[in-house]
Parts: sequence; C-alpha cells; structure tokens
Amino acid sequence: MKKNLIVVLAIFIIPLVTYAMLTISNIPTTAQANKENKPQVVKFTSQMCLDCQTMNNIFKEIFPKYKDDIILTEIQVQERNDYNQSMIDKYNVTLVPTIILLDSNGKQIKRIEGAIPSSEMDKCLKGLK
Repeated sequence: MKKNLIVVLAIFIIPLVTYAMLTISNIPTTAQANKENKPQVVKFTSQMCLDCQTMNNIFKEIFPKYKDDIILTEIQVQERNDYNQSMIDKYNVTLVPTIILLDSNGKQIKRIEGAIPSSEMDKCLKGLK
C-alpha cells in the first residue's frame, strides 16, 4: 500500500515540480532588458492564433539582423503567470498579435495590433535601432 502511494505521488508531483522550475527559469524581466540600455520589442502572441503564426514567421525571417541591437521579449498570453499578466495589464493587450516597440529608455514608440507585412515590420525595426 505504501509503495503504491509513493508511486502515485511521484507520478503527480515530479511533473508539477519540473513544470514549475521550467516556467520560473524562463521568465524574462524588464530589469534585465533595461540593464542593456537597448530598444525592446514586446510581442504578445498565442499558439492558437493564425496572425500570430504569420508574425512569428516574419520575426524568424527579419529579426536575426537586429538581434544584437534590439531585445525581443515574447509573451505567450495563454500562459498565465504573474509576469505575463502584469505585462498584459501594463500594455492593455486585448488582442493578439500585439507588438509594442520601446526605445532604450523604455518609452513606447509604436503599437502594432494584428499582422503586418514583413517589409513594414522591417521598417519599424530599422526605425527603432
């Protein structure tokens, strides 16, 4: 009986602890971004959103040339943790994709809601540099 109880507890507790550790370790902080004194892109997205997938592909295509100059923070809105919720509230995000462009002082320069062409996104990132 004790052996069965230990096995059942291990089946439930080990995955929960592992998930908690992975979730906590992957949370970016704005303090980290501000230390580098670089412009920042905060991208609110969802795995279930087609426009979000389009924007993810655009970012995969064009962001590598900006990765040394601009910090990219991606917020998965379906993952409800304190950090994600505080960012959603801070920027009043009501739909995805929403992309917030911040200058090196953390001031919001531009807000993009919905999918845009890659050429337009590229212009926005060039202007942020």
